Amino acid sequence: MRSFIYAIDKFSLWVGHAFAWCIIAMTFGVGYEVFVRYVLRDPTSWAFDLSYMMYGTLFMMGGAYTLSRDAHVRGDVFYRLWQPRTQGIVELALYILFFYPAVLALIFAGWKFAEQSIGYREVSVMSPANVPIFHFKLVIPAAGILLFIQGLAQVSRCILAIRENRWPDLIADVEETETMILHQAQDHAEVQKEIDVSKGSGR
Repeated sequence: MRSFIYAIDKFSLWVGHAFAWCIIAMTFGVGYEVFVRYVLRDPTSWAFDLSYMMYGTLFMMGGAYTLSRDAHVRGDVFYRLWQPRTQGIVELALYILFFYPAVLALIFAGWKFAEQSIGYREVSVMSPANVPIFHFKLVIPAAGILLFIQGLAQVSRCILAIRENRWPDLIADVEETETMILHQAQDHAEVQKEIDVSKGSGR
């Protein structure tokens, strides 16, 4: 089961890193628009469309990666006080009752939405450039499928937590600066504690 979780996590990690490049395209589009609008006095008719399509794609396709990193928002006022086994039971119930019905609805409704958009070759109504956006509608069911797959790993995590009363480790990846500082402080405190113990035993 751990190898199953690891394989899905690695896949979500690869997808998340691949679509993170959308932020570069969005930054380029916005930066270029600022330059031509305020310096050359010749604004584009496509930069706004590019920015919301790139942001939307990044947001949707990063959902499974964020889930694999346990980084979605959680109201953990009580949750953090529970034993891992209790957390696993509650999370498993929530995945079955709420997560999977919502994800399946996203997949099926998103596919129907994308199919209609592709059928009439939908273009953006936000600008006179008529930028094609129908292909981006495929991101909706794709994001749902990725969440469905990652959800299998999360359910497996819950089962392991229930069995072992301990959550399986996450794949090491980039972390926020504040998290890195916290870990460094914890490591430093542990090293200092070991030094103090060794000094005390040497007396």
